[in-house]
Amino acid sequence: MASDSFGHYVAKLVSVVESGHASDRAGADVAIGDAVERMGRLMHAAHQAGHRVFFVGNGGSAGICSHMATDYSKNGGIRSLALNDGSVLTCLGNDYGYEHVFSKQLEWHAEAGDIVVTISSSGRSQNILNAANMAREKGCTVFTLSGFKPDNPLRSLGDINIYLANLEYGFVEVGHLAVLHAVLDIHLGWQKAGAA
Repeated sequence: MASDSFGHYVAKLVSVVESGHASDRAGADVAIGDAVERMGRLMHAAHQAGHRVFFVGNGGSAGICSHMATDYSKNGGIRSLALNDGSVLTCLGNDYGYEHVFSKQLEWHAEAGDIVVTISSSGRSQNILNAANMAREKGCTVFTLSGFKPDNPLRSLGDINIYLANLEYGFVEVGHLAVLHAVLDIHLGWQKAGAA
């Protein structure tokens, strides 16, 4: 019985990721595999041009941000940072309000040509929406990863938007992690093959 439950869980997780939706800035549908490849190529190109990748998210998504910033830097050779240092978050939350804890950091540090990866399971967290808007204002390329309801506002703010249609945090969060690992692993494959 337990193994059947686990098998069902894994099958559902695979289904959530495989049936994910991707779109571009204009809202046009993009095959999710093509979106993953495009994200990898854009990150590689940004790095080659001297730019950085910033990751922003709350809670479990913040954990994904830390994990990915480390892996992208160490394993992918991509300059990456997660903007979730506790001291900075509490300072900015106290001084400007929690809705500005990421946008203020991007105002300070982001430059045109950088990439900002915004992660929110609900796609409705105001601090993540503000981060996406600040990134756009600074001339950054924006990737969004969201879930839950299809009309979430984050889903329309990125140059590439990945949406996983599920209402459970576990499936959405693990799905986002899988997508970002796929971007990294594909990037490493290109590097090993000597592709630009």
